[in-house]
Amino acid sequence: MALVQIKETPHWKKVLSYIGPGFLVSVAYLDPGNLETDLQAGADYKYELLWIVLAGLSFALIIQSRSANLGVATGKHLSQHCRTEYHVPINYCLWILAEIAVIAADIPEVLGTTFALNILFNVPIWSGVLLAGLNTLLLLGLQRYGIRKLEIAIGALVLVVGGCFCSVMIHANPDVKEIAMGMFIPKLRSSSATRDAIALLGALVMPHNLFLHSALVTSRKIHRSVAGIRSASRYFLLESGLALFIAFLINVAVISVSGTVCSNPNISSQDKHHCTNITLNSASFLLKNALGKWSSKLYAISLLASGQSSTVTGTYAGQYIMQGFLDLKMKLWLRNLVTRCIAIAPSLIACIIGGSSAAAKLIVIASMILSFELPFALVPLLKFTSSEAKMGDHKNSIMVSLILWFLGACSIGINLYFLGSTFLGWITNDHMPKAAAIITCMVISPFIILYILILLYLIFKPEIPNKDSPDTGTSVDKSYESDFEREMEDI
Repeated sequence: MALVQIKETPHWKKVLSYIGPGFLVSVAYLDPGNLETDLQAGADYKYELLWIVLAGLSFALIIQSRSANLGVATGKHLSQHCRTEYHVPINYCLWILAEIAVIAADIPEVLGTTFALNILFNVPIWSGVLLAGLNTLLLLGLQRYGIRKLEIAIGALVLVVGGCFCSVMIHANPDVKEIAMGMFIPKLRSSSATRDAIALLGALVMPHNLFLHSALVTSRKIHRSVAGIRSASRYFLLESGLALFIAFLINVAVISVSGTVCSNPNISSQDKHHCTNITLNSASFLLKNALGKWSSKLYAISLLASGQSSTVTGTYAGQYIMQGFLDLKMKLWLRNLVTRCIAIAPSLIACIIGGSSAAAKLIVIASMILSFELPFALVPLLKFTSSEAKMGDHKNSIMVSLILWFLGACSIGINLYFLGSTFLGWITNDHMPKAAAIITCMVISPFIILYILILLYLIFKPEIPNKDSPDTGTSVDKSYESDFEREMEDI
């Protein structure tokens, strides 16, 4: 199956040819884990944390554009660059961490689909996990008809999520002036608000998305000239900006709905109790009691669309990660099946053993894992896109590099703070004996030291000179192109 050909004329067809990768990537900012975080932020602080979402998605656009530039300029995605840059032990370590990140990102997505099926059709939780995996494989089967069909299907699911929540928001009738103030006037009224803001930021940028975006843009057949690569980079930036703007509007709608419902002075005591600890399951009861049964159904439909689209992109990211780090020539359908089975296993075990309460706790653990994993994708990305040996004339300028490293350091710091504060909260609570807390700290300490050492290695490791000049506009990477075509035909 051939790559997507960019149509130069008319101009609107050229623009449409680039639309797709950004929408697949934007799904990660609308996954069930993000929806749950948004609902809780709105319930606790009404519209006050909307500026955090605006700042977070603006940062995400900058980072995702670097990921897209890496794929466009070099013709290879992030995991492929990691395989050629790092020694075998580090490469395998990064691969394992990336696979864990995919599984962690997939947990809220599978559980979101499961809860949606339970709300809509009373499907048992454990059965919903299996159905979520099956539906994802069916959606991935669209690859047989070309990447464009899959992109259209995911784009439609994103619009379903947005349409459902916007309909509920209109019925909830939030104060537009207060929403605008929350969006553009930074405010953190307490230490708990700061913690929630950090959790909100930590849930936005996902490590597997950086691998995915750099791979998706290589599905376009562009001119390998300097001007052609720059033009493609600009179009992908605009396309990503549009997709993330839609994701931002949907996040605003989710926060506005819970903020309006939970700040209502006439709210019942039962609904007030739901507002103190919103889960993907309890949110449906909250909306049903406050806005009517149809609101609960719309929420379930949006949750189903969010979960299914997110699991598809997560599985897709897992394919590229496995192929890039290990250079495995596995048939596409088999790679789909392996990735999907690995991803749903934790969710299935948790649902069978502990039901919906265990599933809710699993989502919190998944968010901690993603916070832990982010630096191992972000640091290589920033290094590679600032490398003249890899990017040629398309490398980051000194000013852009400084800004990116500053933002990257802030993001890593925020995620590590979220990880540390959550972990310390667990071991210092009254339910854990002091002896157990001390032993836990002693066991965890070596892993923390190893974590820091690997991170320092990634930051300060000298770059390996490329034996061949980078494919940044002087030649066409025919070998990569044929590999991609053969991979897509394997199905």
